[in-house]
Amino acid sequence: MKKKRHNPDQIIRKLREAERMKAEGKAVAEICQALEISEQTFHRWKARYGGADANVAKRLRELEEENKRLKRAVAELTIDKQILKEVAEGNF
Repeated sequence: MKKKRHNPDQIIRKLREAERMKAEGKAVAEICQALEISEQTFHRWKARYGGADANVAKRLRELEEENKRLKRAVAELTIDKQILKEVAEGNF
């Protein structure tokens, strides 16, 4: 299988489809083959997004973006702090 990145909305849609297929009596291997994912991916997605809906996925995406922004801000402040420390010590 080729590797493809799925966004949370796509994952939730695929998990809903998997639940429908499971209700029809299909095995996990058949479901994964139909969804074009590995069983490991299916179980990982189910653990992470199992009870999620579209609102949860949207909120998760917003939190991930906020987390990236905050990490970038901390990295910039750390660099600034190191530069000021070197200047104060006279090593610049």
